[in-house]
Amino acid sequence: MSWPWIILIVSGMLEAVWATSLAASNGFKKLVPSIVFIISLVLSLLGLSWAMGSIPTGTAYAVWVGIGAVLTAGWAVVSGAERMTAARALLLLALIGCVVGLKVVS
Repeated sequence: MSWPWIILIVSGMLEAVWATSLAASNGFKKLVPSIVFIISLVLSLLGLSWAMGSIPTGTAYAVWVGIGAVLTAGWAVVSGAERMTAARALLLLALIGCVVGLKVVS
């Protein structure tokens, strides 16, 4: 796997961090989650931007969003904020399949 893809995957993971931190910041009323949000947002977008120099925009953005969405939803289930249903599990697996498929055909 090449560096642009590794950076894109890490950036997608950071998307999940900033999305979760944004919710935890309680409207930016909590300092630590707000700081984590800002740092992870900047790093995530910088990584996405850098990866887009080598990976087509549509593919890079879809993979970045897909990774972030799956990890954010997964964390919500693990943390008990949301519950896992068969439909949710199936849809998350489909999303993972789409992300992997985009990588394969790129």
